[in-house]
Amino acid sequence: MRRYGKHTDEDDIRSRPNRKGNRPRTHIRPKHEDAAEGLVLTVDRGRLTCLVEGRVVMAMKARELGRKAAVVGDRVAIVGDLSGDKDTLARIVRIEERASVLRRTADDDDPYERVVVANADQLAVVTALADPEPRPRLIDRCLVAAYDGGLTPLLVLTKSDLAPPDKLLELYGHLDIPYVVTSRAELEDGGAADRVREHLQGRITAFVGHSGVGKTTLVNALVPEERRRTTGHVNAVTGRGRHTTTSALALPLSGADGWVIDTPGVRSFGLAHVDPSRVIHAFPDLETGTQGCPRACSHDEPDCALDAWVADGHADPARLYSLRRLLATRERTDGD
Repeated sequence: MRRYGKHTDEDDIRSRPNRKGNRPRTHIRPKHEDAAEGLVLTVDRGRLTCLVEGRVVMAMKARELGRKAAVVGDRVAIVGDLSGDKDTLARIVRIEERASVLRRTADDDDPYERVVVANADQLAVVTALADPEPRPRLIDRCLVAAYDGGLTPLLVLTKSDLAPPDKLLELYGHLDIPYVVTSRAELEDGGAADRVREHLQGRITAFVGHSGVGKTTLVNALVPEERRRTTGHVNAVTGRGRHTTTSALALPLSGADGWVIDTPGVRSFGLAHVDPSRVIHAFPDLETGTQGCPRACSHDEPDCALDAWVADGHADPARLYSLRRLLATRERTDGD
C-alpha cells in the first residue's frame, strides 16, 4: 500500500521534525563567521573561562563540537553573550588549530592521553634540589614530552638554600637547556622572579613539577596579583607534597609580555602517547652517537653504538641509563 499518492515530490510533504523542536534535522553546521576570538584560561567542570577582547567570559562547549575538548591555551571562536557580566554564558563553536600540545598519560600502561596545555611555546620544568629530593627520570620524561609536543624546555631549580645545584646541573648542563636556580629567600625579595621572568618574555610558558617543589610559590612571585594557595607540607615519609593546584590556569605575566600557565603537581608523567623511536630526540647529547647504530636499533642491544659513544666520553653514562630506562618502560607497555 502506498504511503503517499502518485506525486511523492509534492510541496506539502512534511520533513521529519527534530525530537526537541520543530525545525527539520540538517547536517549543515553554521560557520559562525562573526564569532569572536578567545583564549581559554581555565576549565572547570564543563565551564571554560576565556579571555575575549580584554574581558573574562564564561563559556561552554557547543554540542556540534562533539567529543572534541578545549584545554587551557586553546584559541577558540565564541558566540553569544560576550559581555562578561555575571550569570552570562557564551558558547565555544570552534577550536582553532594548535601550534603545540603538551600531552601526558597517568602512567606508561594508560592508553588514555591527556592534553595538559595547548599552544605553549615553552615548558618550565620545576624541581627542588631538596625536600623533596630531585627526580632526574621525571625531568627526563618532561623533556621527552616537551620535545615531542613542540615546546622548548627550561629548567627551574628551587630551594638552593637547602642543597647545592652543582650535581644536577652537571647532569643537564651539556644539553644547552637554559636554567635558573632559585632559593626561598630570593623568591621573597623578588630577585629570583626577575631572573625567571627574563626567560618568559614574549612567550607562553607552562610550568610543571612534582608536588611540593615550590612551583605555585614561584608562579605567585611571577603573578603576585593572582596568588594561588601554595603547599605548606611535604610528607616526611614519602617526600611528596600535597596538590594545591587542582586545575591548569593561564595568567598574564606581570611586568612583561607573556603568559604563565600553572598546572597541577604531577607524581608521574606517562609517555604512552610517545612513539619510542622519538624518545631519543629528547637526548641530543646521545642522538649524534646513534649514527653508527644498526638499522632499527633499539638502543639497548649489544651492537648499539651508544655504548662506545659514552665510553669515549661524549656523554654522561647516567644519561644513557636514563634513556634506556625510558625505552624499556615503553617496550613493556607495547608488549602488554
